[in-house]
Amino acid sequence: MNLKPSLFVKSTLAVAILSANHSFAADGNNFSLPSIVVTSGFRGAALQDVPTSLTVVDDQVIQERNADHLEDLITLAPNVNSSSGASHAKYFQIRGIGERSQFIGPINPSVGVIMDGIDMSNIGGAANMLDAQQVEVLRGPQGTLYGANALAGLINIRSNDPTTTTTGHIETTLGTYNTKRLSAAVGGPINDSVGYRVAFQSNKSDGFTENDHLHKDNTNNIDETLFRGKLRIEASDDLMVDLTAFYANIDNGYDAFSLDNNRTTLSDEPGHDRQETSALAAKTTWTGHDAFTLETSLSYSDSNLEYGYDEDWVYDGFHVAGYNAFDNYKRDNKTATAEVRFISAPGSELFNGSTSWATGLYYYDRSSDLARTYTYLGNDFISEFDTSRLSVYGQLESSLSENYVLTTGLRIEHSESKYSDNDGASSSSDELLVGGRVALEYLANQNTTYYGLISRGYKVGGFNADSSLPANLKEFDTEYLWNYEVGSKKSWLENSLQTQIALFFQQRDDAQIKGNRVVSNPGGGSSFFDYVDNTDEAYSYGLEAEARWKLNPTVSLFGSLGLLNTKLKDSSAAFDGRDAAQSPNYQYTIGANFNHGKGWFSGVDVEGKDIYYFSDSHDQKSEAYALLNARVGYKTKDWDLTLWGRNLTDQDTFVRGFYFGNDPRNGYAATKYTQLGAPRQIGITAKLNF
Repeated sequence: MNLKPSLFVKSTLAVAILSANHSFAADGNNFSLPSIVVTSGFRGAALQDVPTSLTVVDDQVIQERNADHLEDLITLAPNVNSSSGASHAKYFQIRGIGERSQFIGPINPSVGVIMDGIDMSNIGGAANMLDAQQVEVLRGPQGTLYGANALAGLINIRSNDPTTTTTGHIETTLGTYNTKRLSAAVGGPINDSVGYRVAFQSNKSDGFTENDHLHKDNTNNIDETLFRGKLRIEASDDLMVDLTAFYANIDNGYDAFSLDNNRTTLSDEPGHDRQETSALAAKTTWTGHDAFTLETSLSYSDSNLEYGYDEDWVYDGFHVAGYNAFDNYKRDNKTATAEVRFISAPGSELFNGSTSWATGLYYYDRSSDLARTYTYLGNDFISEFDTSRLSVYGQLESSLSENYVLTTGLRIEHSESKYSDNDGASSSSDELLVGGRVALEYLANQNTTYYGLISRGYKVGGFNADSSLPANLKEFDTEYLWNYEVGSKKSWLENSLQTQIALFFQQRDDAQIKGNRVVSNPGGGSSFFDYVDNTDEAYSYGLEAEARWKLNPTVSLFGSLGLLNTKLKDSSAAFDGRDAAQSPNYQYTIGANFNHGKGWFSGVDVEGKDIYYFSDSHDQKSEAYALLNARVGYKTKDWDLTLWGRNLTDQDTFVRGFYFGNDPRNGYAATKYTQLGAPRQIGITAKLNF
């Protein structure tokens, strides 16, 4: 595509300014915003009525941003960050808490990722926006709802359900870097009691790297195929059955690091980031009893993951003091969940009709088998990790008066884990964990809610797989997180403006912090060995604010702001008194959408982020940035066409950073190395609706 980005930016901004000038001259009527329903809780509830800090991204925003993966949307949520070290962001951090990578050690995630009832927390590379309806990001521990996998928060992805009438779409995207994406979805009734929805996507791109040694521009490519099928069955007047099948085949390249910290590599063995996932989920909803609704759910996923990279980043013979090494990880992950949940029906409230209730039983089982092949290992490293959890939980929502609602929740979870490897290391743990929440809402009027919240989450302890670690670092303890939060949610100007704001303080007890040892290779260069340890003290506090404002039929504004201050304290650690990794002090998004009439539309937004530490084990930082994104298009009832651009000023961003010696030209002196984020991208998307 031979577009001049500077001209594209100028023309889009000019259209936006003209539209804004016209819109403010229009009449002063206010226009109500649609209600957003949150589905992550025990009952569906309006976003403005949920007493916690959360972000909801609906299908319109997903479409506007031309989002392909969860990483394309995560910056819209205040105080939420992500890290890569692969072809996609696989690890997410909320309020400074979350994993950044995985090598030989098993991990229990701090941020849960659920897609259509399927736990994707350890296979986040497949968190795709295929036919997505809504993404919900819940900040703070979700101890009652989801337990150990949601210490820092939860990301819930929902795709479109079967519909009672036949609807669908076909969409194609062409963009720079040979980006080609084709997706399609269709759904409707099979008969009076069965509906279906199927969706498919093929996504290909050469990626942003030039390999000068191999004379290729696709060694960091994207090659993904995804499929989802859904059935909704009205088995009887009282019973609804929802079935979901999901398949992802990801065969991406991984050639992202350069000794010169640019997008030009010299590797002779470019890496890969592969994932094949098959998953099933079943949910039943039974309303045949006057006192409660009975929900059951089952899910199972089987993922084969292979992640490998050229460790020296250059070709054999690059330097007389050089070395040659390749590191490869194959994992077989299997996850199964089962849940039974009872939710009170209207009229069955407790305590003189003042208190609705929900209770349930949850089972989780995961196995992860690893085979690591590494140049400097005589034999493959083999490990097995199994964990299972059984939980019982309950929640009460009590109307104390016309204006006050008290929510109390409790979850008790029994966790068992076993680890073994062919180095002779083994470990087992057996823990009883307790989490929950207490929230008090004050309903000032129909447009204003204030709340106060105390919640407690947990993350199980574990075992470090590195056999060379000293005895005191072999195991690490369970982490608990206390979250104290106050906030308000308000609708203004006849519901044309919606705002939410939250202030929080979080105290981490026995915070799990990742460290690493850097070991010199026999042939040169260095290897990383990760481990987890507990720090003496850790806390964070900050602010999260979001707003949506429909000024009139022509102009809609939106924005978000996250302010975050974190501290880690441990007198024996390098990070003592320092901010936690992946914790920028501020994040923001501000933008506008314009409806020009007669089918024409445009939009512009800016997303920004402060500097942050890449790791808790060294002092290297990212750089602050502000990215400009824009779009302009034409839409009818049956089709639309959008010209879009991301990072239009072509700023460098960083999705991962390390500090070690890998360059023989400087004697393997420790150096900051970074994986660059996406440069400027421009594309065109066409969508046909039927």
